[in-house]
Amino acid sequence: MPRFDRKQARKKRHRRVRKKIYGTSERPRLNVYRSAKNIHAQVIDDNRGHTLVHASTLDPEIKDDYQGKNNQEASAAVGRLIAKRSKDKGIEDVIFDRGGYLYHGRVKALAEAAREEGLNF
Repeated sequence: MPRFDRKQARKKRHRRVRKKIYGTSERPRLNVYRSAKNIHAQVIDDNRGHTLVHASTLDPEIKDDYQGKNNQEASAAVGRLIAKRSKDKGIEDVIFDRGGYLYHGRVKALAEAAREEGLNF
């Protein structure tokens, strides 16, 4: 009997969601990737296949401030940073792609912080 593989289940959910979610140049996709220690966010134009903006907990602006602190606080900082960088590039509206993760915890903290900074999704 095969074991339940959490990563494979997430990838399956993400493929299913990505059939419906597609980022354009007018409204790019805000993708979230969550690892055990870090969280990454990208704003992607799927028409061209380019990452327009990127932020993560490994960015020098955030890394020192949130080293060893609450993961949700660090995720919220990434959300604020991705929103700031997106607005600097003239991106106001995005489509949120939670990457197959539940909208809870770190993913939710990132999304709400990005909304508070002015991203619309």
